[in-house]
Amino acid sequence: MTARLRATAEGRLRLGVNIDHVATIRNARGDSYPDPVRAALLAAEAGADGITAHLREDRRHITDDDIARLSEGLSIPLNLEMAATDEMLAIALRHRPRAACIVPEKREEITTEGGLDAARHHNHLAHYVDQLGQAGIRVSLFIEPDPAQIEAAIRLGAPVVELHTGRYAHLDGEARAVELRRLADAAALAVKNGIEPHAGHGLTFDNVVPVAAIPQFRELNIGHFLIGEAIFSGLGDTVRRMRALMDEARG
Repeated sequence: MTARLRATAEGRLRLGVNIDHVATIRNARGDSYPDPVRAALLAAEAGADGITAHLREDRRHITDDDIARLSEGLSIPLNLEMAATDEMLAIALRHRPRAACIVPEKREEITTEGGLDAARHHNHLAHYVDQLGQAGIRVSLFIEPDPAQIEAAIRLGAPVVELHTGRYAHLDGEARAVELRRLADAAALAVKNGIEPHAGHGLTFDNVVPVAAIPQFRELNIGHFLIGEAIFSGLGDTVRRMRALMDEARG
């Protein structure tokens, strides 16, 4: 690869594909099909820059075996979404994924309902951020686009934040425009303080372009929509279309 092409590849907005809900479909039958690892490999072939998997306390979709096989079989980075618990820390330290995104987790929720309150839970989170970082795992905090949460990430020494786009995704009109400005301002504040901003949750073909156009974002993590759309269009074509929209947003 030439120096110019390498710079282009390194500078583009990365796409992380979350394969949790391939496992959800598999687990509905208690069988081994469809295999989320196969989905991860197909996504990588179609242009994904990384794979995200959330190992929940109740193992409702991704399992420990999935994490082990993803760790061994991927040629692109694995981003392990995890709660800040000793069990999940031990799993992360055993498998050493490229990245670990600390997320809030409630057993009764259907999906992650909002960002981590890093400001309120600073003392609890500090241990996990430190331990993951010392192991060479890039730590990310999944937070709301709020200056107080960015400031908490700075105090914790987190190198990455992932801004929750769920509220943006469910609004429209002027309310959506206001939330988009919040995302842009939070991403700019993160960069100003040496933190790499990512974004994710609820992003689709119809709403991804304005978020992807925010120049400070380095990565978008998208899962539920891509897996759902793959039922109609195939996973490879779905990932390629999302990749194209993101690239077009960056001009």
